[in-house]
Amino acid sequence: MVEPAGGREIDTDVLIVGAGPAGLFGVYYAGFRGLRVTVVDSLPELGGQVSAMYPEKTILDVAGFPAVKGRELVEQLVEQAASARPAYLLGRTATVLKTDDTGAVMELDDGTTITAEVVIVTAGIGKFTPRPLPAGEGWEDRGLVFFVPSFAEYAGRDVVIVGGGDSAFDWAHHLEPIAASVTLVHRRDQFRAHWATVDAVLASRVEVVTKAQVTRLLGEHHVEAVEITTNDGEVTTRPAQSVVASLGFVADLSAMKEWGLEFSGRHVAVDTSMRTNLPRVLAAGDITDYPGKVRLIAVGFGEVATAVNNAAVMIDPDAHVFPGHSSEDS
Repeated sequence: MVEPAGGREIDTDVLIVGAGPAGLFGVYYAGFRGLRVTVVDSLPELGGQVSAMYPEKTILDVAGFPAVKGRELVEQLVEQAASARPAYLLGRTATVLKTDDTGAVMELDDGTTITAEVVIVTAGIGKFTPRPLPAGEGWEDRGLVFFVPSFAEYAGRDVVIVGGGDSAFDWAHHLEPIAASVTLVHRRDQFRAHWATVDAVLASRVEVVTKAQVTRLLGEHHVEAVEITTNDGEVTTRPAQSVVASLGFVADLSAMKEWGLEFSGRHVAVDTSMRTNLPRVLAAGDITDYPGKVRLIAVGFGEVATAVNNAAVMIDPDAHVFPGHSSEDS
């Protein structure tokens, strides 16, 4: 259930910060342990980075799914999590966290206060915002976007994608069959994307322009074309009814650092039980770091199950860390 915004006071057993895949599986597992669970996320929809950045991308490394689109994976996780009857607080940012040996109190930017027995941070990379396209100022909602949540709306359009990472190449690869044309512009002739996707794009009808930048967007009320300038100063124009700026994002970890969490680089340090340095605060998923850490969705699922099971013992010392298998309740 998505809770309305506004200054409220909420009491819960487990507060999960981050509604990406790890957080959603944590919701289910908290319900399996009989715990009340509340979820906070700064994004307006469930699914975290998967929903925001690559909902149509095919994910190949989740156990039990030979191939699954990001959107479909999120839908399945949300359906699974529904059994826990969670309260979702979306589009709100956690600002203040106070903890002691008895529990935690978190304040949100809309004035809501949450009292929890345990907090589990599954915030991925923290609050993130896309890096701006220098030439794109004033063009948002006029053809310039930073994410491609759905491919269908780009059918028949001329699309220019700026960037050289996984998202840029994924979007180019998936839009190529349906768009009128796709041009990918990157400032270098080397790419950060997975080699298989790069090869697929280079072998397709996508025009890849390297050592160049989009220096101007053209149009009256909506973008109609872009101006591309090479490193040598050559200027060309391409038609474009849509421009996708895939220049990465800036992760904002400032709030979590103010909470007093111990960081290892840009990640929260945890032990093997997923405990952080703060009492009653655990973490799981991409936000965490420990020796040998592997950042995969599948790994995050296991980490958050570990976190929830250890949280259950914090809440009830008579409980067992391992509760048995979920199949035993069926």
